[in-house]
Amino acid sequence: MSTTAPRAHRVRGKGAGLGLLAWLLGIAFFLPIAWMALTSLHSETDAATNPPSFAASLTLDGYREFFGAGGGASPWPALINSTVASLASTLLVLLLAFPAAYALSINRVRKWTDVLFFFLSTKMLPAVAGLLPIYLFAKNAGMLDNIWLLVILYTSMNLPIAVWMMQSFLAEIPVAVIEAAKVDGARLPTILGRVVAPISLPGIAATALICFIFSWNELLFARVLTGVVAETAPVFLTGFITSQGLFLAKVCAASLVISLPVLAAGFAAQDKLVQGLSLGAVK
Repeated sequence: MSTTAPRAHRVRGKGAGLGLLAWLLGIAFFLPIAWMALTSLHSETDAATNPPSFAASLTLDGYREFFGAGGGASPWPALINSTVASLASTLLVLLLAFPAAYALSINRVRKWTDVLFFFLSTKMLPAVAGLLPIYLFAKNAGMLDNIWLLVILYTSMNLPIAVWMMQSFLAEIPVAVIEAAKVDGARLPTILGRVVAPISLPGIAATALICFIFSWNELLFARVLTGVVAETAPVFLTGFITSQGLFLAKVCAASLVISLPVLAAGFAAQDKLVQGLSLGAVK
């Protein structure tokens, strides 16, 4: 009893310390978002004060100007373009990565480790190094300022990550379940759709969320390859930084609105994200 009690106290103390550390880290990550939200509710004069005034009056002028109330450009075309490019590319990535991950994890092809390394090696090239060839190709193909060019690019950029993630998820599925389905006469499409997919749903959700975030936040290719028709939300956001000055309240309002889809998707799928990212952590 005398030995067990101090050990239990140490375990509880360690757990309380880790819990406090987790709260502190969570607050530290949340503070910039809270600061941005508060600044977006101030007038431009109050937002530009240094040090900032926490007691300044609140206003929605920044949001009104972002949505074009002051005669500016409407953000809806850019938001729609980002939504189309992100959702379409994520769907294509899942359709391509799922059977590829099955072939590399459950029904393994020859030299599957080399295939995985090849997928990983495609991410070693800096994105800016491929910008000029892609631009010249898009120009000669007449696809500049085309949203479907971004869909193709985002699909190719996120596919290696998706294959790597889903391969680790599918590798945890018991082979006996697949063999039982084959004994019952199930063909490959049935096995993928009715056996493997439901079991690996948390991993699929985690992969989809990460690919959606990467596509939504991508700026370099969207900035160079689009103009007016296919302008995305991050490109639209950079338009607020002009030679006339930095309108901080308006920029914070725009940043918060553009971040909301990613924050909402992450919050809605947080349980699936945690399950998916920890699926292969414990053997």
